Amino acid sequence: MRYDALVVGAGFAGCVLAERLARDAGRRVLLIDRRGHIAGNAYDHRNDEGLLVQLYGPHIFHTARKDVWDYLGRFTEWNGYIHRVLAQVNDRRVPLPINLETMEQLLGRTFTAEQLRAYFEEKRGKIDRIENARDVVVSQVGEELYELFFRNYTRKQWGLPPEQLAAEVTQRLPVRYDRDTRYFTDPYQGLPREGFTVLCERMVDHPNVTVRLNAPYPQDVASDSFAETFYTGPIDAFFNYALGRLPYRSLAFRFETLDKEWFQEAGVVNFPNEEDHTRITEFKHLYREDSPRTTICYEYGAAEGPPYYPIPTEANRALYEAYRARAETLENVHFLGRLAQYAYLNMDQVVGRALGLYDRIRARD
Repeated sequence: MRYDALVVGAGFAGCVLAERLARDAGRRVLLIDRRGHIAGNAYDHRNDEGLLVQLYGPHIFHTARKDVWDYLGRFTEWNGYIHRVLAQVNDRRVPLPINLETMEQLLGRTFTAEQLRAYFEEKRGKIDRIENARDVVVSQVGEELYELFFRNYTRKQWGLPPEQLAAEVTQRLPVRYDRDTRYFTDPYQGLPREGFTVLCERMVDHPNVTVRLNAPYPQDVASDSFAETFYTGPIDAFFNYALGRLPYRSLAFRFETLDKEWFQEAGVVNFPNEEDHTRITEFKHLYREDSPRTTICYEYGAAEGPPYYPIPTEANRALYEAYRARAETLENVHFLGRLAQYAYLNMDQVVGRALGLYDRIRARD
């Protein structure tokens, strides 16, 4: 069979592109993934106890873009979950991001927004030039809170001291001067009521889409022909590592099902200090399910394993740019997604970029 398009990778980027190409443009699409499932790292399933769990750590969809929210809403109902995160510090659990509630619980005193700004102005490090992840935090809240919340957590997560990581790593973690304990402030957030996997399955459930799982690229498509290719895997793998390997940080997980209704007060609790794990997720909070039992997941940063996060250093960025230059010389091959663009993208950003790429292709044609 001759396909009009090949989509490599059945995560969010791949599923959006396959859906739009098939349903909107009427093209015949082959969608492949080296794993045995679709939905990428957002993959979820029901475990032996019938509880929805996420195999690759917690994913909560959030966005400020109504068009992205509405597009995905064609294939799911949202469950209304609002994400809140606690951090285990000084024998207590306090809200993240750092806000008035956090500081009052830590210091045992009340603050107004103005008083908290003055407190941080006194404590923050006076850094003329922000050069790394440590500088971002110290320049905002000072050395003490950097040590308490960020230094060890970042080291465990990335396998590098914050001084060796780009500033973007900690710029994602704001400081607030109110009592808003939501982790995300985007107006649209939640989880698909039946899970991310069902959402992705519905997206690619179309006669024009053929899905092949356990199908590594390019081995499983050697005999097929395509007018256009959309690649969402690691960009260095596409070029057979010709310029060297791009480093990625991986994760490891340990799941436990407990004979109790609840384990912790929030869906995610971070452990920024001496513990080996970075966080514990309790999935019943995320999916808002009722059960006499609960499943939790311990998460650890890992040097080996599937690629999760591009490691943001200057050397790695330079190597990616060299690969990107090669990619731009190819006709009818498009690179999209966290791994293909070597960028720490949220799910809504991936979906938005995929929709934008599709619109540009349609305008071109």
